[in-house]
Amino acid sequence: MEEDILYHFSLSTKTHNLPEMFGDTKFVCVGGSANRMKAFAQFMHRELNLPGFPEDICEGTDRYCMYKVGPVLSISHGMGVPSISIMLHELIKLLYHAQCCDVVLFRLGTSGGVGLAPGTVVVTDKAVDYAFRPQFEQVVLGKVVSRSTVLDVGVVNELLKCSDELQSFPTVIGNTMCTDDFYEGQGRLDGALCSFSHEEKLEYLRKAYEAGVRNIEMESTVFAAMCRACGVKAAVVCVALLNRFEGDQVTSSHDVLVEYQQRPQVLVSHFIKKRLGLIP
Repeated sequence: MEEDILYHFSLSTKTHNLPEMFGDTKFVCVGGSANRMKAFAQFMHRELNLPGFPEDICEGTDRYCMYKVGPVLSISHGMGVPSISIMLHELIKLLYHAQCCDVVLFRLGTSGGVGLAPGTVVVTDKAVDYAFRPQFEQVVLGKVVSRSTVLDVGVVNELLKCSDELQSFPTVIGNTMCTDDFYEGQGRLDGALCSFSHEEKLEYLRKAYEAGVRNIEMESTVFAAMCRACGVKAAVVCVALLNRFEGDQVTSSHDVLVEYQQRPQVLVSHFIKKRLGLIP
């Protein structure tokens, strides 16, 4: 096509020199909250000891935010599969047009733990659906297309090694269940609608745990599937804010939650600095 408009980023191949703007990108970190990804960009800016301060490249739109910090992109993706999938389509096209190579994508987020203490970081082995299958189903032209959600083993193991070096917080490898909903879809009893009992909820969580699920969130399957289908190495790194066997609501204090949310950022920052040769 003559021009590719990346509408939700307010970028275009005709109005922006994408290779000049993004060609040196090696790491892309995405997360749901715009404020959290701005904070991550500022954190990476300090970690890489760069001059100036990061600015929002997508200020022309209110859909997503995007910050570039040296070879690192920090982008918000909103909440749920539809929002992150739109962002991923335009991000992957952006990396293609910018002629980037050997890029690693990370989803940094929060989640509900399954049999884990609050504050535990989960590095995803496989993203699974509601039936614990490592696949993402997308309806295309009225037909269901199924794509694998297995993530890159090398990146997963490298992240676990980084956690061992940090010795700052518990980190595990496990499957991550992705749902279409925060309440009933995740077996919560505290939504406006609830069609099941406490015992039924616990039975479902036990089945999930037995299937290797260690946390629950709402974006991992499409993230893993699209990255795998496009040949991009990727990882999902989420902190558990609570143990779902013990309750449905997040009850930790604000300060504790802020520190929890920083844990995936600290781990991925360590990974990036090692890849850049800034630490041994």
